[in-house]
Amino acid sequence: MLSIDPKNIPTPKLHGYLLGAVAPRPIAFASTVDENGVPNLSPFSFFNVFGANPPIMIFSPARSVRANTTKHTLDNAEATKEVVINIVNYDIVQQMSLSSTMYPKGVNEFEKAGLTMLPSDEVKPFRVAESPVQFECKVNDIIYTGNEGGAGNLIVCEVVKLHINEDVLAEDGSIDQYKIDLVARAGGSYYSRARDGFFEIPKPLSTLGMGVDQIPFEIKNSKVLTGNNLGMLGNVEQLPTEDDVNNFAKEHQQFVGVSEEKKHTFAQEYLENNDVESAWKVLLLK
Repeated sequence: MLSIDPKNIPTPKLHGYLLGAVAPRPIAFASTVDENGVPNLSPFSFFNVFGANPPIMIFSPARSVRANTTKHTLDNAEATKEVVINIVNYDIVQQMSLSSTMYPKGVNEFEKAGLTMLPSDEVKPFRVAESPVQFECKVNDIIYTGNEGGAGNLIVCEVVKLHINEDVLAEDGSIDQYKIDLVARAGGSYYSRARDGFFEIPKPLSTLGMGVDQIPFEIKNSKVLTGNNLGMLGNVEQLPTEDDVNNFAKEHQQFVGVSEEKKHTFAQEYLENNDVESAWKVLLLK
């Protein structure tokens, strides 16, 4: 058995062991605003519920392991003492992943991820309309565990109002675990779909996804493509060149001249096989 003293290995390696072993972890899809009301949205898997009376949730936007910087979510929680924790299910997991991209301060991750801002009743941060359950919270305390990269910052939240989409309720009024279709984080790029097991999503760490807001209108408002499809399409830095699209067309004449709906259907098939580049080439065919 490999036995390790945490003090004797680099923090990134220790971080990987922790995330790989303590899994799957629920996801706090945290919405905040800064002191000027500018919205921010980011997911955190150091998260769970810790009481029902009062209803307490804790999540930790840890300091960056690589750069030892703090998250905008932490800065906003310190400034406003409010947060909305939105629950992530399979329908929005790709968009959630896209929102984890390290966009500069002031960029609206709701727009980048193609998610809808829904006003809250008791707090200033917006809710994610597509989330099946949303918890409006007041920040009771923030516990700082250190000043070095990887140190946790435990945000202790008290739920002041919750919202549940009735579509995920069973006949007896409880949350149906099959209908809600929850997902959780594991190690590396792996996620767990509660009802089906593991699947993988490439993490947007090395690239800056252009965002769903940059997708052409006719594609973004497709009747075929889902929110997950748009999240995958928005997680590219740039579109294929005109030459790339033309070369693709020469090799795939069956896609040329078809209706927009057909193109979207063919693109969706490529996305289901994680071939985002080919999906974009189909969508950009004239």
